[in-house]
Amino acid sequence: GNVQKRIILKEFRAMVNDSSYFYDVVGLESEGTTIDFQVGVNAYLYGTRFVSYLAHQYDPEQVLKWFNRTEDSKRSYRSQFQKTFSANLDESWYNWIEWEHRWQHQNLQLIREYPITPYRNILPQTLGSVSRTYYDSSTQRIYAAINYPGQLAQIAEIDIRQGTINKICDVPSPALYYVTFLAYDQKAQRLFYTTQNSRGWRDLNEVDIKTHKRKVLLKDSRSGDLVCHPVDKSLWGVQHHNGYSTLVYFPHPYKGWINILSLPYGRDIFDLDISPDGKYLSAALVDISGQQKLILMNIDTLLQGRSSFEILHEFENNSPANFVFSAGGEYLYGTSYYTGVSNIWRYDLPNKQMDIVTNSETGFFRPVPFKEDTVITFRYTGKGFDAVVVPVKPLQDVNAVNYLGQAVVNKHPLLRDWKAGSPASINIDSLTIYEGNYTPWKNIRLAAAYPIIEGYKDYTTFGIHLNFMDPLLFHNIELNGSYSPTNRLETSERFHATLKYNYWPWKFWMSYNHADFYDLFGPTKTSRKGKGAGAQYHHYFIVDRPKTLDLTIDLAGFSGLERLPQYQNIEVFYDQFLSLNADLKYSYLLRSLGAVEKEEGFLSHLTGTAHYVPSDVIPKIFGRYDYGFLLPWNHSSLWLRTALGFGIGSRFETLANFYFGGFGNNWVDYQGFSRYREYYSFPGVDLNAIGGTNFSKIMLEWTLPPVRFKRYGIPSFYLRWARLAVFSTALVTNLDNDSYQTSALNLGGQLDFRLITFSHLQSTFSLGYAVAWQEDQKP
Repeated sequence: GNVQKRIILKEFRAMVNDSSYFYDVVGLESEGTTIDFQVGVNAYLYGTRFVSYLAHQYDPEQVLKWFNRTEDSKRSYRSQFQKTFSANLDESWYNWIEWEHRWQHQNLQLIREYPITPYRNILPQTLGSVSRTYYDSSTQRIYAAINYPGQLAQIAEIDIRQGTINKICDVPSPALYYVTFLAYDQKAQRLFYTTQNSRGWRDLNEVDIKTHKRKVLLKDSRSGDLVCHPVDKSLWGVQHHNGYSTLVYFPHPYKGWINILSLPYGRDIFDLDISPDGKYLSAALVDISGQQKLILMNIDTLLQGRSSFEILHEFENNSPANFVFSAGGEYLYGTSYYTGVSNIWRYDLPNKQMDIVTNSETGFFRPVPFKEDTVITFRYTGKGFDAVVVPVKPLQDVNAVNYLGQAVVNKHPLLRDWKAGSPASINIDSLTIYEGNYTPWKNIRLAAAYPIIEGYKDYTTFGIHLNFMDPLLFHNIELNGSYSPTNRLETSERFHATLKYNYWPWKFWMSYNHADFYDLFGPTKTSRKGKGAGAQYHHYFIVDRPKTLDLTIDLAGFSGLERLPQYQNIEVFYDQFLSLNADLKYSYLLRSLGAVEKEEGFLSHLTGTAHYVPSDVIPKIFGRYDYGFLLPWNHSSLWLRTALGFGIGSRFETLANFYFGGFGNNWVDYQGFSRYREYYSFPGVDLNAIGGTNFSKIMLEWTLPPVRFKRYGIPSFYLRWARLAVFSTALVTNLDNDSYQTSALNLGGQLDFRLITFSHLQSTFSLGYAVAWQEDQKP
């Protein structure tokens, strides 16, 4: 949170300094939230700045009128803006951009009144977000975790002589700004890092720098701010739980941890470092009163159970960040926003003196001592962080920049009285409407009722939808009833009903002449004559994202069907039958910042099905395995998708066969738009056109990078991106019998356009084409 707030202060100054492009309202959402390491946060950065500008140029109470929803407010936020400010939103946005350039130029002029600290770039490219960094003088390499759009978050080895980056390993589930908590054991040449940084409880991992072998040391260690003791190899870190911060100690070989110091509620400790001789631990300490200090603690004293510390320096209004010891242990280098710009500060331990040592235009972060008079650091730019080397020299004078927030308060003093107040002042008792046991069944109510139209075969039905649920959503009941007013259907087929009931992890359903809204659009039909009922159970064995393992079991019974439930063009030869299906899915799928879908990893399915018909059981089993990896071209992936299946039964028994064909989409659809990846899809031939009791299938797919649109549309309806995928599939059925064997090959592509409607609802418009070849048949 501290890092995010600081970046708001400098985001636009860096953009003006670099002559970066400023997005308009549409472009911000379509491209601006994907092209740099802050991705979706860019909307927050732009938005808060624009609102502050409005408060400065107009009046804070007018801003509230724009936000508030009253009886006479406009439905659209754009119309409400026009009503409130008597101005067009787009024009006001462009006015803000012009004003922002003037404001930041003034700040840059203030900074430049004193000499700017020079810097030398280490790398030719700009990095995204960066973790704590370590420099190894013996190899002249630095180690850091980095994350930028187009490639997966990774721990990297940076050769400062060659200016090159080599990936050591991926970092699953990275955090947006710090990527991961990283610690370095120089003697053993290994790095420690955390996973589950953006969700769940952090795991502690290690990776060997030379072999790149990774190992999970501790699951759910929940620790961050890691640092390695240079003498005894122990790890130190900070755990957060229920609002409390605890300093913890992981003795080698890291089988567990020991709580060293639990801070009182309202205090937090972070950015740990240990002196080269292993005697002292430095840290930043903040408390609820706003005091922010750089402190020093004796490690032997801590291990003895005493919590005394020395305050080295107290920072007014801005916390110390990323302070680390120099190689000799006589200095601590870190950063602070004391002037409104993140500059490097140096604390002289022998002389007990804090000095500012840089004057930056856009901000320096995460300094690492390099030579006696230089440090390696990261310079903020409009696109991310540049790794640079800067000289360090105590400075006497630097200017502070002007804060827009302070300017707003100065212009509108009434803001000084705008305070949220204490939560303790809220009378909870008067707001309580019920106290006691909650019984979901007794609280089920009608939540929605509305007319519907559906499709049944080639006909349109008209009816009503009813939805019942309890307020906490334990139970959800949906009922559809409709009627087909056509004489072309038998009387018994004109009425349609579907009942669905969800109670996690269970789903139950019943249908009579099932109809479906999406059958009105296109070739894929799920409506069926006859009756059906079923139950589904779903359970997660592993939820350690991006790794998941889950099981889905379905039991269903049918009677009076004309077509198979899964295959609309295949007849049923039984009036009644039961189906039991079990699907075990294991996946590990990753995506880079700004990706439109998963770009690397694997997905595996193992599915078993048993159909029970009078006096017989017809089993089938099939497996699926997809593997993909990112190419050097950002956001471009290569995927190999395979499937293999076997059914036991006669080739003339439809329930024993698998069927393939078509893309699988309707013209209007609610399911995934990349249905050509499903095992039953085979674009280039008709739906269910190829069948067999066993099969082997392999697809090679190349997804090209998406094309982003700076502005194509209006705020309520616009294009966000377009992406092309090309694929080729080989399919062989009835592998065990040459007489019935079918071989087919296809080549196709799909072009997808992401549309945003009503300002924020996502839709996809897709165009697909494929051609297929079969033996002795025309393409």
